[in-house]
Amino acid sequence: MRSLLEVAGRRALFAFDPETAHGLSITALKTGLPLGHRAAPDPRLAVRLGGLEFPNPLGMAAGYDKNAEVPNALLGLGFGFAEVGTVTPLPQPGNPRPRMFRDVGRRSVRHDVLVLHKFLFSFLEDTHDFRFFLH
Repeated sequence: MRSLLEVAGRRALFAFDPETAHGLSITALKTGLPLGHRAAPDPRLAVRLGGLEFPNPLGMAAGYDKNAEVPNALLGLGFGFAEVGTVTPLPQPGNPRPRMFRDVGRRSVRHDVLVLHKFLFSFLEDTHDFRFFLH
C-alpha cells in the first residue's frame, strides 16, 4: 500500500518532464530530503565482492548522480553503494534534449544523456568528503 507522501510525490514529479524531475530529486537530496527514520543495516545482506565490502547488494547506478552531487545522501537512503558518472578532463554538454524518457509500463527511465557532467577538477573538489573507488 502506498503512503500519501509517495502518491503525492509521484504526482508532483510526473508533472514535470523526466529530466526536470530528475534535477528536482537531486536538489531534494542535497537539502536533506526525504526526512524520516532510516532503517538499520541488516548484516545478513552484507556483500563482499572484489575485496570491497558493501552493507547490501542494492546500489544506485551512475546515470542517476552523474556529477557526484549526492552519493552520501543515496547511501543514507539505504543503498549499499552509489556509482557516480564518468569523469573527463573538460566538461561535456551531453546530447540535446529530450534525453530522458519514462517507460511507465516497465516502471523505468531510459536516458540518452551521454556524458553530461562536470570536469575532473570540479569532481575532485566535490568528492573530498566520501570514499570512492576507481575502476
